Amino acid sequence: MLKIQKAFETMSAKTRVQRFFQHEKTDRVPIDYLTNPTIHRRLLEAFDFAPDANDSTDRLLEILGVDFRKIQAPYHGPLLFQERPGLKVDPEYGYYSRWVDNPYGGYEDYCVFPLKDVDSEIIAGFPVPNPDDYDYTVVPDQVKKYQGYALYVGDPGYGDIINSLGRVMGMEDALVNLYLGDEATLAYVERKIKFELGKLERLIIEIKKAGNSPDFLWMGEDLGTQIAPMISHDLFLRVFRPAMQQFVSLANAYSLPVMIHTCGSSEWAYEDFIAMGVKAVDTLQPEAAHMAPEELKSKFGGRLAFHGCISTAAIAKLDEAGVETLCRNTLEILMPTHAYAFSPTHQIQDNTPIQNVIRMYQTAHTYGVYK
Repeated sequence: MLKIQKAFETMSAKTRVQRFFQHEKTDRVPIDYLTNPTIHRRLLEAFDFAPDANDSTDRLLEILGVDFRKIQAPYHGPLLFQERPGLKVDPEYGYYSRWVDNPYGGYEDYCVFPLKDVDSEIIAGFPVPNPDDYDYTVVPDQVKKYQGYALYVGDPGYGDIINSLGRVMGMEDALVNLYLGDEATLAYVERKIKFELGKLERLIIEIKKAGNSPDFLWMGEDLGTQIAPMISHDLFLRVFRPAMQQFVSLANAYSLPVMIHTCGSSEWAYEDFIAMGVKAVDTLQPEAAHMAPEELKSKFGGRLAFHGCISTAAIAKLDEAGVETLCRNTLEILMPTHAYAFSPTHQIQDNTPIQNVIRMYQTAHTYGVYK
């Protein structure tokens, strides 16, 4: 079976991630994991784990040295959205998709937009889940299972506006309606935010009742293209920042730091994040404009913690030696901040050689140790 030669550890994952948010030196960099389902299955098979076994993912994360664990509750509410033959519908948000094969695996393609070119009444009536319609009874078992790991609630989809709207009304309608301040669209965004805040608070409370505490709240919003901002700063201040601030306020009420996911060229919003009280930024897509690790460290080192910066585009194309060089260079640049968590920028894609993924994580253990 393949093996990762893990770094010598002197602290728990939970302590390691807590110190990451506090810009304090750790034994090694915290490590995270994001992959597409297809390559996740291939990685399990490479380590001789049965992909369908209940404990396979946990065993893989342990081998890779991953410090982060999400606490979540499954949706057990009513059917909110009409099912359509041949399509998959997200039971919480109403996104329709179909599986599209490609030479390396495949992906879910969003293909039906129920709020595209519709009137305000239909947008106003589009369902949003109730925070009560989730099974929070599973939380104590997760908390017990992940004792010693860094626990978080949320993910890059929480608080998201652009992608969430784009998946139900198409990207053009989403951006135009936001720019024009369409009342029905903004009201739907507020309903979605209220639901997500309610669910996150319930999760936080249940984790605390189970005798632990989440270590941070994760939210997200894709604010950049590869070369420039996706929206104006004025629109960000009018719509996005007030929405984001509600998540920061919830986290502050429970003394939790916030990490925000932002794809593409997004450093233009980081001063706002700092002013809002956000503690860490995620993705750090290094090939995008103004997102190189040297520039991020120069502008924001000491004021923000960094999570990501290992390009999924690069590790798909490089050979193993190139992957090691990329990861080692990134570690050398960002580790001196004492606030860097090693992670792929996005989910590792299906066209990535498995040996590159393994070399990526081995590099984190080899060169991500603090002296």
